[in-house]
Amino acid sequence: MSEPELYWEDFEPGTTREFGEKHVTREEIVDFAKDYDPQPFHLDEKAGEASILGGLCASGWHSCAMLMRMLCDGFLLKSAAMGSPGLDEVRWRKPVYVDDVLHVRQTCLETRVSKSRPEMGLVKFQSEVMNQKDEVCMISTGWMMIGLRNPASRESA
Repeated sequence: MSEPELYWEDFEPGTTREFGEKHVTREEIVDFAKDYDPQPFHLDEKAGEASILGGLCASGWHSCAMLMRMLCDGFLLKSAAMGSPGLDEVRWRKPVYVDDVLHVRQTCLETRVSKSRPEMGLVKFQSEVMNQKDEVCMISTGWMMIGLRNPASRESA
């Protein structure tokens, strides 16, 4: 395993980054729905068109999974990430349809060093999943635990 490129110190409140590109296919929408969310509007075009959603669309939980993949590819796998204590909020604002191309706009909202684990900091992010028209499809807000670059220097400060 290689040395992380990003540590807690690299995340500043107020900064925004954009990353990711995920083309959503019919097959993956239906496959995910069959396994995890078999509601008709996620499985069948006609059922989707007849619903308030107006067409076959991805499950909100599928949108969460796609966000997670883009987060991993965008920065988590090259960071000193240590997991997450959970999400504060997930909101599905607009359906994700077949052939949408998604990306993430992520804003660092807050940072703090852990009181009980001085080698770790917490970063609160708001992650917006955007489609190709820059419409917000989903918003997720929550904390991530990320290792400090040099925890010993914090202890002596």
